[in-house]
Amino acid sequence: MSNTKNTSDSQPEQESSQSSQKTRKSQESHSSQESRRPRPMEVLREARAQLAELTGMTAESVSSFEQTEDGWALEVEVLELERVPDTMSLMASYQVELDSEGMLTGYRRVRRYERGRSDGRRSSGR
Repeated sequence: MSNTKNTSDSQPEQESSQSSQKTRKSQESHSSQESRRPRPMEVLREARAQLAELTGMTAESVSSFEQTEDGWALEVEVLELERVPDTMSLMASYQVELDSEGMLTGYRRVRRYERGRSDGRRSSGR
């Protein structure tokens, strides 16, 4: 009989211990999800996919990528108009802004050019 009593006495302690372990794991999981920023490659893939979905145009490459205070800033090269020969296709550079979670918050076209043309813009200092 004393064995049964000991078991019933320890049962609330076990339940309490299991409950506090679950709470701790839940809090750790929640805090790690809040503090986790997406990895750069995740941001790049997601930005290209979101821009393509919004514009209906193929994002071919990312020519600029940086982390900002508010999230991420990218410049994405997009095929706007396919022509034959391919060197005459119209391309465009889009400036894309993303929040800290990698969600697109805005974009705008900053230039348009033929694929076969070299960049006529000069960098500062030259």
